[in-house]
Amino acid sequence: MGLNSRRFGHGDPEVMMDINTTPLIDVMLVLLVMLIITIPIQLHAVNLEMPVGTPPASNVKPEMVQIDIDENSTVYWQGLPVSAAELEEKMNVVSTMNPQPEVHVRPNKSCSYAVFANVLSSSKRKGLNKMAVIGHEQFLL
Repeated sequence: MGLNSRRFGHGDPEVMMDINTTPLIDVMLVLLVMLIITIPIQLHAVNLEMPVGTPPASNVKPEMVQIDIDENSTVYWQGLPVSAAELEEKMNVVSTMNPQPEVHVRPNKSCSYAVFANVLSSSKRKGLNKMAVIGHEQFLL
């Protein structure tokens, strides 16, 4: 039957010294996919409510406020340099005016994005609804 042919030491298999890594890799990939799915996407964006449709016709032309940001990230209000506190103060005054003036932001291509984002978020906090970014064609290249 085969019992006679098995002697001590001859029929025993050798000890296997390698580890089967396939299950470990499978578990690692499953955990990686779960981690990627559960981590929320981090977005650094300022949400602006943009108007939909055609604007109503108005005979009264609102005042225009020009905010420039130069290549050194200096902010200018109507051509005069202002600090962040002065910008907030001027935006407070403009937000209470009726009709609300149009605010045109003209950033330089080399300015800091943080400064530009700060101007946009300040305008949203103050309730300025008539915003326009001027000179965006310089960013197309």
